[in-house]
Amino acid sequence: MEFSTKAGTPDRIKSGCVVVGVYADGKLSPAASLVDAAANGALTSAAKRDDLPVKRGAILMMTGVAGLATERVLVVGLGKRDELKTKGLAEATRAAVKALDASGAGSALFTLAEASIAGMSAADNVRTVILAAREALFRSDELKSQKEDAGSLTKIVFPVEKLEAPAIAASIAMATALANGCELTKRLGNLPPNICTPTYLADTAKQIAKDWDLKAEILDRKQMETLRMGSFLAVTKSSAQPPKLIVLTYSGGKSKEAPVVLVGKGITFDTGGISLKPGDSMDEMKYDMCGAGSVLGTLRAVAEMGLKINVVGVIPTCENMPGGDAARPGDVVTSMSGQTIEILNTDAEGRLILCDALTYSERFKPAAVIDIATLTGACVIALGHVNSGLFTQDDELATELLAASKTAGDAAWRMPIEDDYQEALKSNFADMANIGGRPGGSITAACFLSRYTKAYRWAHLDIAGTAWKSGANKGATGRPVPLLTAFLEARAA
Repeated sequence: MEFSTKAGTPDRIKSGCVVVGVYADGKLSPAASLVDAAANGALTSAAKRDDLPVKRGAILMMTGVAGLATERVLVVGLGKRDELKTKGLAEATRAAVKALDASGAGSALFTLAEASIAGMSAADNVRTVILAAREALFRSDELKSQKEDAGSLTKIVFPVEKLEAPAIAASIAMATALANGCELTKRLGNLPPNICTPTYLADTAKQIAKDWDLKAEILDRKQMETLRMGSFLAVTKSSAQPPKLIVLTYSGGKSKEAPVVLVGKGITFDTGGISLKPGDSMDEMKYDMCGAGSVLGTLRAVAEMGLKINVVGVIPTCENMPGGDAARPGDVVTSMSGQTIEILNTDAEGRLILCDALTYSERFKPAAVIDIATLTGACVIALGHVNSGLFTQDDELATELLAASKTAGDAAWRMPIEDDYQEALKSNFADMANIGGRPGGSITAACFLSRYTKAYRWAHLDIAGTAWKSGANKGATGRPVPLLTAFLEARAA
């Protein structure tokens, strides 16, 4: 999909179709008013017949409209004017793009970015439109013997005034980079676990490094043994797939500038180990590497954007399988930090690989560390599939991340992480247990991780409810790549 700008007004620019908006009260958007005037009141006449779509996302394709340089007019309902927000603009865009792609139109003149949304500029809206358009056209049929029918839409043009063209062009470039990162994350999440193995993730990191001039280092089992990553290695003991610790470094800032470290959980398949999961929906445990996927997608986006910031991605990745060699409930392991852990449940494995990766991250003397993980079902119970859970005792870092979530339209909600919750992790036989019981399960999981982050500023994102969708729309969402990228953009600025 190609996105570009063209100077001029929507009634005079030649294209396969012009897309305009109408509000719930029947009021035409500014672009729709221009088109209506050039077309001798064609839209006004349709409104009098109650033919215009006013519900958000509803559409009307008009053909044979005289007086215009375009072949067709696609009218899109925007809903109530005072209720239109970024999410609503994205919804209307997705509906329009799907209709265009099925209509036979090869190109479209898109005017919905002119919508007036509090706190958002036209450039911000263009970014929303591009991300929504790419999402609407995303396909996950690469492993099917018969591909889905390819749509017709290949180009979207934004009509602009000459003075605003540079800002819109810059927004297009940044949004395209972000969309590319999100699509990488979604693709990795959707791949089956017999393809997307720890080695596959490592090879993906190497390819990103090659394509965008990053540095990739892949640590193997022997190197992890030398580092005494006993917690990480306990999880991978019974898998035929070799574990990897991926370190991907982007150096866009000053040479001595402390980097932001992103640590992504990369369990490429999670059976639960000896604490075996129920068989129902176990196929979705291929998504347990979405934290790793989001780190790779974010670094790819940041590199294409050319942000002036240093970022390191640290990805512990392995499978969690049962077997004669597997870790058992009751085992005590020693983490890289020297702290001992009593494993009470082998299905709480994400924190066991993350704790060693968090300790490893100290060597980068980071400005901040954000870990991203599909960590707990408890977070899904607490927040559903709307908000990612944000855990940190650092108020300033929390404020930055929440601001980024709002800017990106990638919702997060701050959860408690008081020291009183640490009591649940007490063990009679080790420094801590790896679970704290059902009450506050997402909180005690975050508390476990916090014990390995005393050397730096840290936040944890639990994306168990937001990284993928189940049911008819099953698939990875690409979240929280938009949030992480917005956070890094703000820091780079």
